[in-house]
Amino acid sequence: GFVFKVDFGIPEFDFHMDEPEPVGENKGPNASEVLAAAMGNCLTASLMFCLQKARAEIGDVETKVEGKMRRNEKGRWRIAEVNVEISPEINLEELQSQYDRCFGVFEDFCIVSKSIEEGIPINVEVKPR
Repeated sequence: GFVFKVDFGIPEFDFHMDEPEPVGENKGPNASEVLAAAMGNCLTASLMFCLQKARAEIGDVETKVEGKMRRNEKGRWRIAEVNVEISPEINLEELQSQYDRCFGVFEDFCIVSKSIEEGIPINVEVKPR
């Protein structure tokens, strides 16, 4: 089928990906969902790191990621846009200047989203065995 076991080299950690029905069996996230999750995770971690450096008291954080799919000029599905909404529990009255600074710079420190924005060269080689 289309179920892939992903090995991150972490002992006792199983991660499976799959395609949605009717192609796959929807037994895990698909590649587009994992990419969107990676962007949301990286952006949230960058914001959290900056806020922690500013000694901000942070409660729970919720991040929502929405990918929008569109067909390209050849009719192929592509991820056309990704919207990320990060909602940290913080007291904005306290340390306002540090919050403003973090909100202004954290995106630039996210390796994943900035790499995607800048366009990552992809080298593919198929080696039949």
